[in-house]
Amino acid sequence: MRHPPRSVLLAVTGAVALVAAVTVPVVTAQGATPACTVEYSVTGQWDGGFQGAVTVTNNAAPVSGWSLGFDFAGGQKVTQGWNAKWSQSAATVMATNESWNGSLATGASVSAGFIASWSGSNAVPTAFELNGTICNAGAEPDPTDPTDPPDPGDGSVPALHVAGNKLVDADGTTRRLLGVNRSGGEFMCVQGHGIWDGPVDDAAIGAIADWNANTVRIPLNEECWLGLSDIKPEYGGTNYVNAVKDLVGRVKAHGMTPMLELHWSWGQYTGNSAGCSDVHATCQKPMPNMQYTPAFWTSVANTFKDDPTVVFDLFNEPYPDRATSTTTQAWQCWRDGGICPGIGYEVAGMQDLVDAVRDTGAGNPILLGGLAYSNDLSQWLTYRPTDPAGNLAAAWHVYNFNTCANESCWNSTLAPVADRVPLVAGEIGENTCSHSFVDRVMKWFDDRDLSYLGWTWNTWDCSSGPALITGYDGTPTSYGIGLRDHLRALD
Repeated sequence: MRHPPRSVLLAVTGAVALVAAVTVPVVTAQGATPACTVEYSVTGQWDGGFQGAVTVTNNAAPVSGWSLGFDFAGGQKVTQGWNAKWSQSAATVMATNESWNGSLATGASVSAGFIASWSGSNAVPTAFELNGTICNAGAEPDPTDPTDPPDPGDGSVPALHVAGNKLVDADGTTRRLLGVNRSGGEFMCVQGHGIWDGPVDDAAIGAIADWNANTVRIPLNEECWLGLSDIKPEYGGTNYVNAVKDLVGRVKAHGMTPMLELHWSWGQYTGNSAGCSDVHATCQKPMPNMQYTPAFWTSVANTFKDDPTVVFDLFNEPYPDRATSTTTQAWQCWRDGGICPGIGYEVAGMQDLVDAVRDTGAGNPILLGGLAYSNDLSQWLTYRPTDPAGNLAAAWHVYNFNTCANESCWNSTLAPVADRVPLVAGEIGENTCSHSFVDRVMKWFDDRDLSYLGWTWNTWDCSSGPALITGYDGTPTSYGIGLRDHLRALD
């Protein structure tokens, strides 16, 4: 919900004091091989400026595109660079591959250089991330590591895959995803208040399961996951990732499917229906961005690719149709990304995000919402991306105030999609503090053996938005009573 293959030689004029290369040493944890290593060098320095270089080595699975991120601690600013596309937002620097050096096989290295300004100090960066994975540190824990969240391992949480227009388990039995959204992870961290909104301990997750829910959708924030410089360290990076892993473990321990989705993302958009003017991930943006979103999904997929019970929902509510002048432009932007009319940053299309996930080897089911805040699936089948795993499903959101909020629209636009691929209503709700509208939605989806999730398991004022509960013990609002009683009545 909205709430070249070339070397660049630079002649530096003026008084130049060349200095010996200052290189960040590679440190590994307990002799473990890090997923990636980075050597950072200051190869020349003069009053107000310096020349730097990075060499990145990929020790993990091959990648077809890379982004290196690090933070300057001394106010340095990159002014030009080579062998990569260089950009900087505040202290955070990103170097993204050129078209000719994007492939990094296991053990392969790539080097890039830059010119930057400095004053006061020229502190060397100490932390680097390649496609969202921390470099120069021990490899990420194996999913079977005893410090990881518990996995029931008894088959109570099914590993799902797409078969025709259904989600099925390993035995081929159709599985519907029925449950709730657990909002908080998308906004608390970027606002500096924490990671979750309210408790996510065993009792709180058990209360969700007590409603007979079998799925929990968990909204995320890409800047918090990647640990960018605008996020408080205690709420970002490794701390955030571990908190998500812990919550996924608790959801599974109660027999429910965890669904991870990207809710808030980076990119400045001030056009029609903008939720905020901030470049940071502080509201819903019309589309994901090439700067960080592929790296986010590469990291998330690497974290959970060995756990097929986790479902990925790649972008909450796209609305490029509010920025473009035609619907065709909007759907092309949705699938292909790039420079889209009316959007002031380079867009990552849905094909880019599917590729980012699949390039890690992850086969997890993927959900994709359409236009109009995921309320429009009218051309989803025409523009759906290619998935080598054949594991794509359509995501749809509906509230009583949306355009497609009646059975006539559902019959004409949703039914054809549901005939071809699995259809999941990732968010259903109404802002009336009642449940007459969602009752109609659930009946339409029940009649077709489809999936739906209520927004949201948070103790907000349901008169200002669809809040299901008044307490994290599962006490429902008058709106939540409708979803709770309906789920409990299902077989």
